[in-house]
Amino acid sequence: MVIDRRAIRKGLRVIATKDCDVAQALTQIGYPEPRIRPVGFEALLSIIVSQQISTGAAQSIMGRVQALLPEISAPATLALPDGTLRKAGLSGRKVEYVTSLAQAIVAGQFDPVALEQQTDSQAIASICMLRGLGRWSAEVYLMFSLQRPDVFPAGDLALQRALQKLKGWDNRPNADESRAAVAHWMPWRTVGSLFLWHFYRGAPA
Repeated sequence: MVIDRRAIRKGLRVIATKDCDVAQALTQIGYPEPRIRPVGFEALLSIIVSQQISTGAAQSIMGRVQALLPEISAPATLALPDGTLRKAGLSGRKVEYVTSLAQAIVAGQFDPVALEQQTDSQAIASICMLRGLGRWSAEVYLMFSLQRPDVFPAGDLALQRALQKLKGWDNRPNADESRAAVAHWMPWRTVGSLFLWHFYRGAPA
């Protein structure tokens, strides 16, 4: 399944029948755009780069990495001279994560292609075994690269804040509270997540 504009509209129509707050917000801000990313090493590298920095900064760093690597692959990354990724803007810790990921792929310890045949929980567990890639990173990969329709990264701060605003709550919900609050959005929680990010950026004050 590809979560394209048609799927987003279908999923949000279903969610709106179950959640009046979503139904009302949809009339205010409309539908979010799809987020479709490639699968494999490049996507996981991009996720590592984007951790805890702004979208703009991540895009700038990825642009410099792409200039270094016409073919972004695990072997090509391992062949770079020492210090090259640091000069491109990655922190020392992120260089360690990228190198560890590339080594795991080259050694046959991790196969991104195999994730496509795994269940959501299996794929998340496989990714979380890699250094520097936790549950949020795994869930983002499932949503945007594997295009899984029912993933909700409950630990995402922007989603929590969007949910607080959507529901008119005084306090920001934690991960468990956020997950419980959208349980009735199944089996379209990826689409619901896209909508919450859209709402977070564009909701009226």
